[in-house]
Amino acid sequence: MSDTKLTKDKLVTFDGHEKISALKAPAKLTDFGEKQNEANELLAAAITELSAKITALEEKQAQSSEVIRKIAEELGSYKKELDRIRLSEKLNSGTIERLSNALRLAEENS
Repeated sequence: MSDTKLTKDKLVTFDGHEKISALKAPAKLTDFGEKQNEANELLAAAITELSAKITALEEKQAQSSEVIRKIAEELGSYKKELDRIRLSEKLNSGTIERLSNALRLAEENS
């Protein structure tokens, strides 16, 4: 069973309602049983393959969710740090402006 691709032809196990003589019935039943077994094996292989793919996708989704969670945490930290830097910049700008005004006043008074 090297070819496990499901096709309609491979899954057809009963091919008609022709009259079967008593002598041919066992052979027909054997043929039907063999076709049914092959179809069952193909379906089992396809289900196993799909199950493996689903498991792999679930693992990949879990990893992606973890990465996104870590990125969200880092983004929160980054925003806090950026806000802190902006506040420091505003405070420093105000301090520089006050020092500059004080120096200008001192120069004017001297």
